[in-house]
Amino acid sequence: MKALDATQLYFNRAADHLELPASSRRLLVTAKREVQVQIPVEMDDGRLETYLGYRVQHNDSRGPMKGGLRYHPEVDLNEVRALAALMTWKTAVVNLPYGGAKGGIAIDPSVLSPGEIERITRKFVDEIHDFVGPNNDIPAPDMGTDSQVMAWYMNQYQKYHGFNPACVTGKPVEMYGAPGREEATGRGVGILCLKLLGRLGRKPPQTRVVIQGFGNVGSHTAWFLNKAECSVVAVSDKFGGYYRPEGLDVPAMVRYANNNRGTLQGYKDAQPITNEQLMELDCEVLIPAAIGGAITEHNVKKIKAPIIIEGANNPTYPEADDVLTAEGRTVLPDILANAGGVTVSYFEWAQNRQYYQWTLNRVRQELDVVLSQAFEAVWEMAQQRQTSLRTAAYILGIGRVSRAAALAGIM
Repeated sequence: MKALDATQLYFNRAADHLELPASSRRLLVTAKREVQVQIPVEMDDGRLETYLGYRVQHNDSRGPMKGGLRYHPEVDLNEVRALAALMTWKTAVVNLPYGGAKGGIAIDPSVLSPGEIERITRKFVDEIHDFVGPNNDIPAPDMGTDSQVMAWYMNQYQKYHGFNPACVTGKPVEMYGAPGREEATGRGVGILCLKLLGRLGRKPPQTRVVIQGFGNVGSHTAWFLNKAECSVVAVSDKFGGYYRPEGLDVPAMVRYANNNRGTLQGYKDAQPITNEQLMELDCEVLIPAAIGGAITEHNVKKIKAPIIIEGANNPTYPEADDVLTAEGRTVLPDILANAGGVTVSYFEWAQNRQYYQWTLNRVRQELDVVLSQAFEAVWEMAQQRQTSLRTAAYILGIGRVSRAAALAGIM
């Protein structure tokens, strides 16, 4: 099932609980604006390439729209639509004063030079700058983008609208970024993992964790949970998995990846396994933290973990989610589990509006407060409604958005 279909299915389940009429549902699922732009760029060898870029602005009932900018060859309009809707519900679940948006360009940054990526970014800003800004739509890093891309974005935006660092988040700290933004999504996954373990009566030292993905989210999640005395027994990247039943040396693996172009390829102090084998390992917690569609109807029966925490967006297809729910597994959904990134993006935006920077300790403390409150609200909703945590999160998020729209007279 495609991401857009899955998002729609989860929306409808929550909307049924809320007894939303058909007219309200149409309004809430329909994007406010969709922009598709042509990006002609001169490559390093002198040839002209033309790419497609997208920005979907889904809903602004609760505030300016917020969402990442993704560079990946499989980016298309439907994927961006689904991710924009997820951002609307995600920001509402953690109660940030935002709506949802998402952007993307169909490129493979791994085969492009820094100069080519910079020219593509600047040209994209040239095409969309009239539709975005600190008061209506604030991009951030996503798959294939980083703080450097955000710095180029901010610089190009300022050529049209003047100095305003709040036009984008996830910037380098030296360019008005927030300390702790890079670690935020992974740290948030770790914080919420510990909250869930506590609710389920499990202790970290008796918890074996498997993490699919060792990029920004996976590596910071592994680092945080390792410090919390969980036993991280397996991780993986695009080249394969690495397994050590007694627990991996996570700091050593982080250092290795940092010195090896961000990958674990060639790492020797663990048993090499496939990504497929990693998903099926015996463990207490499985954290898919790479790409979507990691848990499907084809592999769900082989998964042994009783707890799944969705560090990635849309990692569990609905058919598989139904199986996990029926078997009594606990799934912490993506719209809560990976909300740490957008939460610290909000902190960065708020600081930029004040021209004031928080300390790293304050960022971490405030992140813990926001995510803890959101977790407790979702947990209580699940108990009240007798639903899964996913449906509870959607009920909470959609309910907040629909109330805001009704109060504004939109519906």
